[in-house]
Amino acid sequence: MTIARWRPFGEIERWDPFRNIAEIQGEVNRLFNSFAGRPTAVATGSAARMWAPVLDMHETKDDLVLNFELPGVREKDVSVSITGDLLTVKGERGFDRDVTDESYRHVERVYGKFERSVQLPMPVQADKVKATYRDGMLEVTLPKADEVKPKEIKIDIV
Repeated sequence: MTIARWRPFGEIERWDPFRNIAEIQGEVNRLFNSFAGRPTAVATGSAARMWAPVLDMHETKDDLVLNFELPGVREKDVSVSITGDLLTVKGERGFDRDVTDESYRHVERVYGKFERSVQLPMPVQADKVKATYRDGMLEVTLPKADEVKPKEIKIDIV
């Protein structure tokens, strides 16, 4: 027995509750990936695909350290800027192969422009920020502002 939607003035259409499940699953995956900070590819027609590099952030006693994963990106194609408490990394990963669109079998890596902005969790000394790039990893070291660094307090014995 199948369930059919009643249509008094039209053709009977079989009701399929799972008809759009693939579209819904794709949207849910995209939503969770954006919340988790994972790179997401966005393509609209023939427009270029945008992506965002993954990021690890940790702090030491004196610094806040951010590590961006940028495989296949040349150092000259990356820029880092800081405005207030917002650090932005921009750049582009080019597709250097001479392959026509018709010969692709499977492509998972995203090429094109990228941008990632990170709101910093504490004040930093913007004039002393240091960025190094090696083997596809961009490390940005941000010295903490003096007011947020831990200070040793001497206890007097009375």
